[in-house]
This record gives sequence, C-alpha cells and structure tokens, in this order.
Amino acid sequence: MTDFFYLIPISLILGTGGLILFLWTLRNGQYEDLDGAAERILYEEDEPRRDWDGI
Repeated sequence: MTDFFYLIPISLILGTGGLILFLWTLRNGQYEDLDGAAERILYEEDEPRRDWDGI
C-alpha cells in the first residue's frame, strides 16, 4: 500500500498542469468563437479540384 504514495504527487502535478493549460487557453481566447469554424465550412467558396496528372 505504501508503494502507491508516489502516485498522489504525480496526479496532483498532472492535474495542476492541466488546469494551468486550460486557464491559459481560456485567457488567450481559444474558446471565443466556437461556431465560427463550424459555419465557415458551410459558407466558404468551393474551389475547383485540380488534376495533378494533367488530364
């Protein structure tokens, strides 16, 4: 049972690191435009497909 006591600090470090990364992305505006990418794919102009073999 005492062999698993090293897992507690590791899990706390990983959890704190994940929380810090989440707060960093939140502060830098990663979640500001959630619908933009989903709608952008619907409204962009389609470009004609290029033939790479020259036909």
